[in-house]
Formats: sequence, structure tokens, C-alpha cells
Amino acid sequence: MASPATLPPSSSSSSSTPLQRLSTFKNPPPSSSSSSSAAASQPSSSPLDSFANDPVLSPFLSPSFSSASFSSAALASGSPASTAERLHQAIRLLDSQLRHDVVSRHSELLSQLSSLSQAEISLSSLRSSVSSLQSSLRRVRSDLSEPIRSIRSKSVQLSNLHSAAEFLSHSVRTLRLSKKLRDLADSSDPDRIDLTKAAQLHFEILTMCKEYDLFGIDVIDEEIKYVNEIGEKLRSEAMNVLERGMEGLNQAEVGTGLQVFYNLGELKPTVDQLVNKYKGMAVKSVSAAMDMKAVSSGSGGGFGPGGIRSSGTPQIGGGAKAREALWQRMTSCMDQLHSIVLAVWHLQRVLSKKRDPFTHVLLLDEVIKEGDPMLTDRVWDALVKAFTTQMKSAFTASSFVKDIFTMGYPKLVSLMENLLERISRDTDVKGVLPAVTSERKEQMGGSIEIFQTAFLSQCLGRLSDLVNAIFPMSSRGSVPSKEQISRVLSRIQEEIEAVQPDGRLTLLLLREIGKVLLLLAERAEYQISTGPEARQITGPATSAQIRNFTLCQHLQDIHMRISSMISDLPSIAADVLSPSLGAIYGVACDSVTSLFQAMVDRLESCILQIHDQNFGALNLDSAIDNNSSPYMEELQKSILHFRSEFLSRLLPSTASGNPTVTESICMRLARSMASRVLIFFLRHASLVRPLSESGKLRMAKDMAELELAVGQNLFPVEQLGSPYRALRAFRPLIFLETSQIGSSPLVGDLPPSIVLHHLYSRGPDELQSPMQRNKLTPLQYSLWMDSQGEDQTWKGVKATLDDYAVAVRTRGDKEFSPVYPLMLQLGSSLSDNVSK
Repeated sequence: MASPATLPPSSSSSSSTPLQRLSTFKNPPPSSSSSSSAAASQPSSSPLDSFANDPVLSPFLSPSFSSASFSSAALASGSPASTAERLHQAIRLLDSQLRHDVVSRHSELLSQLSSLSQAEISLSSLRSSVSSLQSSLRRVRSDLSEPIRSIRSKSVQLSNLHSAAEFLSHSVRTLRLSKKLRDLADSSDPDRIDLTKAAQLHFEILTMCKEYDLFGIDVIDEEIKYVNEIGEKLRSEAMNVLERGMEGLNQAEVGTGLQVFYNLGELKPTVDQLVNKYKGMAVKSVSAAMDMKAVSSGSGGGFGPGGIRSSGTPQIGGGAKAREALWQRMTSCMDQLHSIVLAVWHLQRVLSKKRDPFTHVLLLDEVIKEGDPMLTDRVWDALVKAFTTQMKSAFTASSFVKDIFTMGYPKLVSLMENLLERISRDTDVKGVLPAVTSERKEQMGGSIEIFQTAFLSQCLGRLSDLVNAIFPMSSRGSVPSKEQISRVLSRIQEEIEAVQPDGRLTLLLLREIGKVLLLLAERAEYQISTGPEARQITGPATSAQIRNFTLCQHLQDIHMRISSMISDLPSIAADVLSPSLGAIYGVACDSVTSLFQAMVDRLESCILQIHDQNFGALNLDSAIDNNSSPYMEELQKSILHFRSEFLSRLLPSTASGNPTVTESICMRLARSMASRVLIFFLRHASLVRPLSESGKLRMAKDMAELELAVGQNLFPVEQLGSPYRALRAFRPLIFLETSQIGSSPLVGDLPPSIVLHHLYSRGPDELQSPMQRNKLTPLQYSLWMDSQGEDQTWKGVKATLDDYAVAVRTRGDKEFSPVYPLMLQLGSSLSDNVSK
């Protein structure tokens, strides 16, 4: 039995304090009866419990106990002797407790000693077994080391053999492919070489050499030199085929060239190179077209007489040749640009349709990735930039080119439009993107916009100068001659004809012409005479009136000629010039409107004298007298004087057979005057009261004379429409019996107010008219009627009828005048029509 001293220390005991180890005996496991009896005899309390409550001894129970710290604290407390004594007491207490625990657990300790003895025996047996196993392992290691070294050596040899075999296999395949390439290249007919197959072989050979690192093998290196030579020949031949196909728009040749470069693995860089080449050609073509030194040498001028100075201006005598040469070079430039854009578009077209026969990859997807611009867009970007730069440079650096392109802007824009139209027409293929879009067209137009602005400014300046020359601000009252007006119109027509082939430029020019017409209207309005002498109608036409007549005729001629010029243009052209032509027309009317208004006022004053005449007399001799009424005689004389002195100057002779806009304006004013005279006469003739039978005859005669005077001197009355029908209806109406008026068809041709007013002349005196009821003069009542409608007139009439009815009922009469129900009937029908 081993002694307890030989037992190995446990890990728990090595890492805990003695007092902590003592705590493991506080609650022993109840494994035997002896232990239970010992537990019954142990003290009721453990010393460790008293230590935990003791401030001096409790630090010994802490896992972080430090003897140095405890000693320092004891010395610092001032009573180290008492602390030492307290420690001795604790030690004695612990010894007593240990002695008691050993005695009480004697049987348990003995059982632990037996278990340790058995474990030592087992450990000794295990040591012998481990020693035997180690010796066996050493023997196995000695037996296997040699075979392992042999296997490793053989594996390395096998790997090297395998690599050499693969290397040799790839080399043989490369040589075979090289032989196929040689056979294909050395055929008897070099023109019939299959370029696409040769390119595929070339790509496979180089790919194998790079992938399997075959470089450095002498035979392979020799073949690679030949393969590279063949590659250069293939690239050159494929590029020739590709460019030939692009220039000739041959899809088969372009497809072959693209397939060759795709097989070579060089499709994208080759296409980029081609597009850059054509971009450079386009830029160079634009620059060369406006190179004034090249223009001079091309026209044979050189730098001698007739050549170009350093400033870009031709020498004396060389302007015409240089101008012609510049336009020729611009025409040639447009042809070159057409070919360049078409070639690039054709390349893009084939790329968008061509697929690799083996992988079925679309070639366009290999060239253009997502977000990249199309090939034609790249060319357009360069072209627009070059055009914009060159045009700005020519505008600022060369006054000669600036003048040519400004004055000849219609030709320049025509060249541009023709180029874009040709490209658009030639690339209009179903299923293929066009080479030019509306956005590109706007950009190209914007590149020469600087000359457009200058051209329009020059046009505006030229036309404005002509207007200022014929209408000088310094002198008022001067009227241009017909030849001067004709010169302005001819110049406007020339400007329109110069730009007419281009619809957009035509509209822009029309806007400038509109400004000129507004200026012309403003200057003409300044020349119009507006004083009393311009409105007099009693004497012969004054110089101011004749001047106004001439201006009116000139302005109407301008209106007619301009309207004729734009009649063949789209309707939008009329919309552009409509405000300006309206201003011209308005000034033309203003120049004579005051005269016609003065004449209308004069004729109305004559007609108002009808109320001074006695139409209620019963003397038939006065009715059948051949003499006209005094007011009618005055009216006839005024009309005849107006015709001879004024209308004869404004209205053209009917024998000329050439109706013009002048006729329409003045005839419109004459028509308006004639209609007003007839209606005004009927209004006041209906107000005449009383009206006897002889008065009716006299009034009928006055109406006949009025119709004759107006028809012969102002306007054909048959063409006046409703005013003339009203005049013709009123004459027989006044002779009808009152009972016949309600059912007469003549009432339909007359305004209701005229019929109602006439019926007052047939009623009793107590039935007052609205004029009498409101104590108005004929002029005041007429002005009121001008400002009101028929419905308001009926309201005034209705008020008088109501007053009459009240008066009759007040007297106790049971019968009304026959006109009363008739007037109510006519008025109610008028109200019904108004409500509808």
C-alpha cells in the first residue's frame, strides 16, 4: 500500500488556499454509516464560519489573498502583536478541527488509500503497453520509409512524363494547324484564299501557344514567325476587303472583313480604328473646304494678284473666283461627308445583322457595349463639333468668308439640307436605324446658326432702310410714290423667293418681314392727317385728304401684293404675317375712316330734318308735287358731292375690270354707309307722326329718291341685303290698312321696332311713343336705340302701351284702339324670339 506522501497533488489543491481546501470537508458525502455517525458528532459550527465574520481572518478566505498586503495592513493598524496573537489562535483552532476531521473520517481516508493503490498498479501496466506500442511503431516506420521514397520519386517522374506528353501533344497540334495555315496560304490562287478560315487558324495557333506556354521551343518559335507574317497579310487583306465593301456599300465584303477580324480576336479595336479614321476624314474635309489659302491655289490665284491675303481676304480682282471656288469646295465637302456617313452607317448596319456562324454571337454586341454610342453617333459628334468650330472661326477670322456665307446663307443651308436629306433617304431601310435623326439635323443646323442670324439681320436692315427712305421721320406729310412702294414690294418678293425652297428659313424670314411691315405701318400712320381738314366733306378734297387717299391706296396695294406672295406658301406663313398685315390693313382703314364717319354724320343730320317736315297735311297737291322734300334734296346733294369729290378718288373705275383690295376696303366703308343711311331713314320715317295719306305719298316719293341716290352714288342697294329689303317693304306697308298689317309678309322684312313705331302714327294721341313719353329729341332717342337692342325697344313700347291701357280703363272705356292689340301681338312675338 502506497504511503499518502506518494499521491500526486490534485489540480484543485494546488490552486487554492489551505483554508479553502479545508472547506471541502465541511459537507462530506453520506457514503457510509461511519461517516454519518461522524457527522452527528461534529461541532455544530465550522471555524470557517467564524473566520468569514472576523475582520482579521476573513481576508484569508479571499481567492485574491496577498500575504504582503495583509502584513502591510497589520503593521499599519498599530497593533501587530494582537494580530499575531489572533492568528496563533486561529491556527490552533484549525489544528483542532483537522484532528477532529481525520478521526471522524478515518474509514473514508482508508478507502481512498486503497483506490490509489489500484490506480498505481493500472498505471504501471499501461506504461509497459505504451512502450511495446512505441517499439512496434518504430519497426513499421523503418519498414515503410523506403517504399514511400520510391513512390514519391515515381510520382514525380509520372507527372513529368504527363506534362511532357501534353506539351508534345499541344506542340504537334500547333504544328498541324500551322501546316494547314501554310497549305491554305500557299494555294495556287491567292485571291481565293479563305480569309475567315485562315484567320481562325491563326487565332487558334497563337491561343494555344499562349495558353500552354509553347514559346521557347525552337520548332514552335520558327512557326510563330511565319504565323505572325501570315497574320499581317490577313489583316491587310481583310482591311482592304472591309474598306472596299464600305465604300461600295457591299454587305458581303463588309461581312467577310468583319468575320476575319472577329476570328482574329481583333474586331472591336479594328472597328474603333476604322471609325476614328472616318471621323478624321470628315473633320479634315470640313477644314479643307474653308481653307482660304487652298481656295486661292485651287482657283489659280496663288499669292499674286487675285490671290488671298494673310487675313483671308482676296486680292483685288480675285473675289469672284475665290467665291466660286469656295462654293465648289463646299459642294465637294458635302459629297465627301455623304460618303463618309454612309460608309460608317453601312458598317453599323452589317454589324447589327452579322452573327458568328459557330457561336451565333451578334458582332454589334462585341463592338458596342451597353451605354456606348452608336458608330454613326460618334461620327456625327465629331462632324458637328468640326462644323461649329470652323463656322465660328470663319465668321470671326475671315470677313470674306463671313460675307459669302451671310449673303449666300440660303445656298449654304440648301447644301446642308440636301446633305441631310440625301443621308436620310439613302439610309431609310426597314429594320435598321437611320444614319441621321431629327436631333442631329437640329445640331447641324445649329452649327451654321451664326450665319443665319447675320443673314436675317441683313435682310431686316435692307428692308428697314427702304422703309426709312420712303417714310423719313424728319418730314411729316410726304407720301411715297407708286414706284417707291413697288421697289419695296419687289425687294420683299426677292427675299422670299431666295429662301422659298427652305420652309424653315422662309418662316424665319417672314418674321423679319413682319417686323418691316409693322415699321411701315407705323411710319405710314405717322404721315396720316387727322385734323379738321382731313374730315371736311362740304368742299373739294383738300391736299391732306388726297394724301390720306394715296396712303390708303399704297397700303392696300401692299396688303394685296404681300397676301398674293404668300398665297402659295403653307398656311403657317399667313399666320406669321397675319398681325403685320392686319396692322397695314388697319392703318389703311384709319386713313379714310374719319372721312366716311364724317359723311355718315352729315347724312344723318339731313335725315333728322324729316321731323321738321309736315307729313300730316291733307293737301294732295303737295304730295304729287314733283319737287323733292327739302331734307331729301340736301341729302341727295351731299351724297352726290361725296361721290364726285371723294369716292371717285377712292374707288377704281369699273371700266378697268381689275378689282383690288383697295376696292374691298372702300367698298366695305361705302356699304356700311349705305346700310346705315337706309336703316336710319326707316327708323325716323317710322317715328313721323302724324302721317296723313298725302304724307304717305310724299314719304314714298322720298324713299324712292333715297334709293336712287344711294344706289347710284354710294353702293348698289340690291347688294345691301336686309337694309334694302326693309326699305322696299316699308314703302307698301305704310299704305296698308291697320287690320292688314298683322298678317302681311312685309312685316318679316322689317325690324320690329320700325313696325311698332309706325303703328303709333295710326293710334290715338294719348298713345304716346317712348320718345314722347320720355320727352327725348329724335336724335337722343336714335342714339338710345343705337346702344340698345330690339328687346329693350320693345320694353319701352310696352311701357307706353301699359300707360295707354290704364288711361282707357280709368275713363271707363271698354274698347281700345285697333293698334293696341296689334302692337301687343307683334311685341309678344318679339319676346318669344328673344327668349328662344
